[in-house]
Amino acid sequence: MTHPAQPKASHFINGEYVEDTAGTPIPVIYAATGEQIATVHAATPAIVEQALSTAKAAQKAWAKMTGTERGRILRRAADIMRERNHDLSVLETYDTGKPLQETLVADATSGADALEYFGGLAASLTGEHIPLGEDWVYTKREALGLCVGIGAWNYPTQIACWKGAPALACGNSMVFKPSETTPLCALKVAEILIEAGAPAGVFNVVQGMGEVGGALVTDPRVDKVSLTGSVPTGKKVYAAAAEGMKHVTMELGGKSPLIIFDDADIDNAVGGAINGNFYSSGQVCSNGTRVFVQKGIKEKFLARLAERTGNAILGDPMDEATSFGPMVTENQMNIVLGYIEKGKEEGARLICGGRRADMDGYFIEPTVFADVTDDMTIAREEIFGPVMSVLDFDTEEEVVARANDTEFGLSAGVFTKDFTRAHRVIGNLEAGSCFINSYNDAPVEAPFGGVKASGVGRENSKEAIKHFSQVKSVYVRMGDVEAAF
Repeated sequence: MTHPAQPKASHFINGEYVEDTAGTPIPVIYAATGEQIATVHAATPAIVEQALSTAKAAQKAWAKMTGTERGRILRRAADIMRERNHDLSVLETYDTGKPLQETLVADATSGADALEYFGGLAASLTGEHIPLGEDWVYTKREALGLCVGIGAWNYPTQIACWKGAPALACGNSMVFKPSETTPLCALKVAEILIEAGAPAGVFNVVQGMGEVGGALVTDPRVDKVSLTGSVPTGKKVYAAAAEGMKHVTMELGGKSPLIIFDDADIDNAVGGAINGNFYSSGQVCSNGTRVFVQKGIKEKFLARLAERTGNAILGDPMDEATSFGPMVTENQMNIVLGYIEKGKEEGARLICGGRRADMDGYFIEPTVFADVTDDMTIAREEIFGPVMSVLDFDTEEEVVARANDTEFGLSAGVFTKDFTRAHRVIGNLEAGSCFINSYNDAPVEAPFGGVKASGVGRENSKEAIKHFSQVKSVYVRMGDVEAAF
């Protein structure tokens, strides 16, 4: 009997499921058990061609619809997604291994929020009138054309919607390639958009590894590339897109600082550190993995952190009591275990965790290191797993300089009761998505994205509209034209 996670076919193109078994088989492994639950096939050149030509053909008519009509379809898709939240959450758990307790509130719901938000904005995308005496200029906001979205494996439903919703709201079409690790959820997003009334070909999904991504990114018909992934992948994709002078959004990794001053509410600060390191088992790009704690509260903070981390429930992700799931793959688990060994070798003090959990699947215990110094590997490199590094500091000036001493700049957070200091410190941190007395909130209303090596462009909010549209200006002369001859 086929597993319930097995999709009808590997790809979704021109409004329907499409299969081509000549493509390389991609096994879908359930991270909680290590068993194969589905198979999809990587896109062959014929499938890539079908997706791109279909998306290109569908785009013009979609852009000619009114923003109100496009918005209505996106909002309808949001409603369908919310109605099916339970089934979509179960599929997300199969795809990623994240606990159902988390996916029920963070994944399809977040995707639906994006569809609803950009659906609501679609009718408001107007230009302006610029008076110049009796002449004037008017501007129009126009679609870019054909967009390619490349997803990461940590939020497959959400990322498909974070990219698809603003792209479609602006009148673009999209070909979306999910991560080969989590190929299932984006197909459902495509299916729901069609059900909501989107024209065939406006949002398409193709599977595959790097070579499929490369074929999409370098195709001359593509006007825009939006990637969520690692910094090394981002550099390659950015360079390939630049060859064709394509628009890009790059949402990449980080090694973000979370700064806790000694006047902070300890339980809130511990909660922030847990959210910023152990949610999704640490597989979040914006995580605050360098936790700087002022020396006055360091031991108190560590004691409370160890106590609360002990409350994590590791187990079957389909059991809603489970609050901490496995790594997405065996390979990712081994990478993280390697970083934990480095932390021990380089002299960090292990407070809790530090081992693979004694159970089926790719579980690692939530791990906290204290006495971490700035030059340790675990404080420099993005681990993408449940490993928290706690560093101590004395003064505000010192911690700001140390927090900024990284190639990354995705997120940053501050816990303090002194609001003047909170705003001052955030003002001095080199990061795009920041938090005060909180961590890792990502409402669709707020822009999300990084500085430095963490990326270019912003997702979500009205900012995303700028990245999926372009402005045309038109000079209108009311009188005669003067010329030299």
